[in-house]
Amino acid sequence: MLLPALGKAKETARRIACTNHLRQLGLATRMYGDDHEGFFPPRLVNGRWPHRLHPYYQELRLLVCPSDGPNPATQPANTNLYPADGAPRSYLINAFNDYFQAVLTPENWQAYVQASYPRGLKETWVRYPSETILFGEKETRSPHYYMDFYEGNGNDVEEVEQSRHSGAGAQTRSGGSNFAFMDGSVRFLKFGRSLVPINLWAVTDAARTNYAGF
Repeated sequence: MLLPALGKAKETARRIACTNHLRQLGLATRMYGDDHEGFFPPRLVNGRWPHRLHPYYQELRLLVCPSDGPNPATQPANTNLYPADGAPRSYLINAFNDYFQAVLTPENWQAYVQASYPRGLKETWVRYPSETILFGEKETRSPHYYMDFYEGNGNDVEEVEQSRHSGAGAQTRSGGSNFAFMDGSVRFLKFGRSLVPINLWAVTDAARTNYAGF
């Protein structure tokens, strides 16, 4: 009788630690914005968000959720120049695709898709900060840094882990995961609630409803 209760208590502690990690990453992002005229890190190939935010969160252990696998995937990186980009990582950041696709010229949108557009999102451009996700938990096997709508069927469906905590296992459509929001809050959302009835990864009104669902 004690073993299930002990396991549940340990998972609760891991989930709380994960919440704190996401809160620190959210704070690091806003501190970065304060130092860069309100702009968040751009979506680039060299010097991705773990590297650009590293001076603000400092400890690489914050990139890993305690409930994740022992060595969650990332992508190869020049660890001499960008050690944080090559570190094990449980989280991915919102790339705000719907906003940039709506406002950029076709030429600049292609630069954005190719990860060479030099500007990130400006915090004040988000109309619903308490209902817009900044960071989410990625699947253990996923090497993705950014949540992109336009890749495959959408990273929000294919790469985001929605069942990491308090469920019967990863991708079982039970339990839920932690998400950091633009207003600085971190919330536990049950499976699918980041996408339905509103897609909380989206910034524009059209995308928030048209991209909702599985």
